[in-house]
Amino acid sequence: MTRKNLTANRTTLTHRVRYAARHPDRVPRYLARAGRDAWLRLRHRDHVAYYRAVMRSDCAADPEAAVGSKTHDRWLALGKMQFDYLVGHGLQPGDRMLEIGCGNLRAGWRFIDYLEPGRYYGLDISPDILFAAQDTVVRQRLQDKVPHLTPVRDLTFAFLPDAHFRVVHAHSVFSHSPPHVIDECLAHVGRVLRPDGWFDFTFDRTEAEEHHVLREDFYYRTETLVALAGKHGLRAEFMADWEKLPHGQSKIRVRLPAGA
Repeated sequence: MTRKNLTANRTTLTHRVRYAARHPDRVPRYLARAGRDAWLRLRHRDHVAYYRAVMRSDCAADPEAAVGSKTHDRWLALGKMQFDYLVGHGLQPGDRMLEIGCGNLRAGWRFIDYLEPGRYYGLDISPDILFAAQDTVVRQRLQDKVPHLTPVRDLTFAFLPDAHFRVVHAHSVFSHSPPHVIDECLAHVGRVLRPDGWFDFTFDRTEAEEHHVLREDFYYRTETLVALAGKHGLRAEFMADWEKLPHGQSKIRVRLPAGA
């Protein structure tokens, strides 16, 4: 997968017309998404409730497609990419790991298999995708690893203990989140991080005007998210080595301030 156009504004009429001309086969799917978006906007003013409804709809069709994988091979490849990256950056079997937006365990089943029993915690706002996650645990025969899979209403992590996780991970979560949801996460994630821990998140990057498509896909400048992390006392680093991998998103790592 190639890096997405970093200067495009996907909300403009010009971009939409040009995109439709280049990809006429994708127009029916976009129109279906737009219709669903309009209906769900009327029913759910809160973004988390809205996106929970999106996931319910997508999971009913295909749980793997619901987390952004068009084929099973791609589902496997993207999960392995996430797993290899974190292990390459120092994730150890004895670490406690929190995965925000764990989905149907595209990467999570590999983390569960690698970590010691009870060390993996997966959260998601969608109960439907967590049912699919349970199916993945069964399919991979990982019951003895006792993973924690928990539905949540928000990203405050209020039920989790202080300084509990060395690694926190959120893949393709902020790409579907408006600023106030990201702010909420960054305001609270530092409490559950160990002093030597880190939080990795991916996002859809733009170098032009920030924008979103429907209420499903959000595009941010790197400096916006770095500043937002700094607002909550977190040190943020753009992960340039992630850019070399075949995925369309970018990655930022945040840590607690030195000496915390």
